[in-house]
Amino acid sequence: MATSWNNLSQGKRRLIVAVAAVETALKIAMLVDLKRRPAMQVKGSKRVWAASAIVNSAGIIPLSYFVFGRRGASSPS
Repeated sequence: MATSWNNLSQGKRRLIVAVAAVETALKIAMLVDLKRRPAMQVKGSKRVWAASAIVNSAGIIPLSYFVFGRRGASSPS
Protein backbone atom coordinates (compact mmCIF):
# COMPACT_ATOMS: atom_id res chain seq x y z
CA MET A 1 0.00 0.00 0.00
CA ALA A 2 1.51 3.30 -1.07
CA THR A 3 1.73 6.16 1.40
CA SER A 4 1.63 9.71 0.17
CA TRP A 5 4.33 12.19 1.11
CA ASN A 6 1.86 14.21 3.18
CA ASN A 7 1.03 11.17 5.32
CA LEU A 8 4.66 10.53 6.30
CA SER A 9 5.98 11.76 9.62
CA GLN A 10 8.46 14.63 9.66
CA GLY A 11 11.23 12.21 10.71
CA LYS A 12 10.58 9.86 7.80
CA ARG A 13 10.53 12.75 5.34
CA ARG A 14 13.89 13.97 6.65
CA LEU A 15 15.36 10.46 6.42
CA ILE A 16 14.23 10.08 2.81
CA VAL A 17 15.68 13.47 1.87
CA ALA A 18 18.96 12.70 3.68
CA VAL A 19 19.36 9.30 1.98
CA ALA A 20 18.61 10.85 -1.41
CA ALA A 21 21.18 13.60 -0.80
CA VAL A 22 23.87 11.07 0.20
CA GLU A 23 23.16 8.92 -2.85
CA THR A 24 23.27 11.95 -5.13
CA ALA A 25 26.60 13.07 -3.63
CA LEU A 26 28.06 9.58 -4.06
CA LYS A 27 26.94 9.42 -7.69
CA ILE A 28 28.40 12.86 -8.44
CA ALA A 29 31.70 11.90 -6.77
CA MET A 30 31.76 8.65 -8.76
CA LEU A 31 31.12 10.41 -12.07
CA VAL A 32 33.73 13.10 -11.37
CA ASP A 33 36.29 10.45 -10.45
CA LEU A 34 35.46 8.44 -13.59
CA LYS A 35 35.89 11.54 -15.74
CA ARG A 36 39.30 12.36 -14.26
CA ARG A 37 40.70 8.82 -13.90
CA PRO A 38 42.51 7.24 -16.89
CA ALA A 39 40.70 4.20 -18.33
CA MET A 40 43.56 1.89 -17.41
CA GLN A 41 43.00 2.73 -13.75
CA VAL A 42 39.36 1.61 -13.88
CA LYS A 43 38.35 -2.03 -13.57
CA GLY A 44 35.87 -2.59 -16.36
CA SER A 45 34.36 -0.13 -18.77
CA LYS A 46 34.08 3.51 -17.76
CA ARG A 47 30.86 3.68 -19.80
CA VAL A 48 29.29 0.80 -17.88
CA TRP A 49 30.21 2.35 -14.54
CA ALA A 50 28.80 5.72 -15.68
CA ALA A 51 25.61 4.14 -17.02
CA SER A 52 25.12 2.32 -13.72
CA ALA A 53 24.85 5.70 -12.00
CA ILE A 54 21.31 6.15 -13.35
CA VAL A 55 20.12 3.15 -11.32
CA ASN A 56 18.49 3.96 -7.99
CA SER A 57 20.83 1.88 -5.85
CA ALA A 58 20.71 3.48 -2.39
CA GLY A 59 24.41 4.26 -2.84
CA ILE A 60 25.50 0.66 -3.44
CA ILE A 61 26.75 1.15 -7.01
CA PRO A 62 28.84 4.27 -6.26
CA LEU A 63 30.28 2.62 -3.15
CA SER A 64 31.11 -0.55 -5.09
CA TYR A 65 32.89 1.59 -7.70
CA PHE A 66 35.06 3.22 -5.04
CA VAL A 67 35.80 -0.13 -3.36
CA PHE A 68 36.11 -2.51 -6.33
CA GLY A 69 36.11 -0.45 -9.54
CA ARG A 70 39.38 1.46 -9.27
CA ARG A 71 42.96 0.36 -9.60
CA GLY A 72 45.80 1.98 -7.70
CA ALA A 73 47.87 4.55 -9.55
CA SER A 74 50.88 2.19 -9.55
CA SER A 75 48.96 -0.92 -10.65
CA PRO A 76 49.77 -2.31 -14.08
CA SER A 77 46.97 -2.40 -16.63
